[in-house]
Amino acid sequence: MSRPRYPFLFFVLGLLLFPGSSLQNSSPRSTTSQPKIILDNDWNPTAFIAFLLPLYYNYTVLGLASDTANSWALQTGLHALASLEIASLSSCIPVYKGSDYPLLQTAHTFQTYELLHGELPWKGVFAKENTTNEKLGNDPTSGDPRRVVKEAFTTKGYYGYPNVSFAEGSAAEFMVKAVRENPGQVNIFSAGALTNVALAVRLDENFAKNTAGLYIMGGYVDRFMEQAIGDVLRADLVSDINFIVDPEATKIALTADFPNITLVANSANGVIPNQAFLNELVAVNDNPLSRLVRANQPTYLPFWDETAAAVMVDREAVVLDEVEVYVDVDTSYHSPFYGYIRPYQAALMPPGLRKVKYINAVNNTKVAEMIKTVVQFPPKGCADLHG
Repeated sequence: MSRPRYPFLFFVLGLLLFPGSSLQNSSPRSTTSQPKIILDNDWNPTAFIAFLLPLYYNYTVLGLASDTANSWALQTGLHALASLEIASLSSCIPVYKGSDYPLLQTAHTFQTYELLHGELPWKGVFAKENTTNEKLGNDPTSGDPRRVVKEAFTTKGYYGYPNVSFAEGSAAEFMVKAVRENPGQVNIFSAGALTNVALAVRLDENFAKNTAGLYIMGGYVDRFMEQAIGDVLRADLVSDINFIVDPEATKIALTADFPNITLVANSANGVIPNQAFLNELVAVNDNPLSRLVRANQPTYLPFWDETAAAVMVDREAVVLDEVEVYVDVDTSYHSPFYGYIRPYQAALMPPGLRKVKYINAVNNTKVAEMIKTVVQFPPKGCADLHG
């Protein structure tokens, strides 16, 4: 199990803020054994928690990659740059822009699918273009993937448009290069669409097997009744947009020869903050990141990506139940289940599938505690990462 990094300061804070919790038993690891990670996400103003968690748990973050899922890869990558800048981490963590488009899916095919099979509760990047909505500070959807909505950085208490730039090269090329230079050491974390991961798999036949493993936020099962009853928000919580945006990339990733693949989906719906939780973030330590989370984290949506990251960095303490299953992804465009996942047991599966670890339940109290800690006491810059 990885141990938290910011040594003496966090040991003392753990004693003061979480008496009796596992945090007070945390101690720094030697820097010679730091695990490495690349985080690929459709970044937004509060998604930085997903990279604060591995930093705190002594991972070396080699870089961030942006992808197209909730918005276009350019816009989500700019959010990553802005987050790093406000956290004073721009000089030590690069950001690589991912592919503008999924492998096959487009706004047209997505919207045609909805005409055939019904509306999806959350459409992500393929919601119809809405310039009025964008002027209110919402990220762009459909239309030109190269356009930038600066209002998404300057309204709603956000952080300002970034002054730093993307690193050279594409996200997929960066992943391949990083894994070649660090065989067997690099974890890949994907909390958006799997387009960049699939491209890396296709760029280098040895990429997947030479990673340390793949962690994915996505793969909802037993969701059909959830989408049929209750309100639209309830249906949204199991919509699996990360897979639906790029079903073909998901199929490639889930059949590649990664040493291990972990899926976190239904179990990530349990940590939903209330206003008291968000207020406490700032009350304990008023810093730019805690203010961002309080201002922008909805009190009706779970900490999805953050739960998946928590599973990755402290599996022993976080995971309550997991199973190994074989999984497939429906890549038939004419199927009403296009982009949906299906688990199998070995005796009943079709050929060509591989086993994955599926997280059924997590310790929600532990996950909430971890989120609080990394937001209240983030690193004070790159120097803090090498103590």
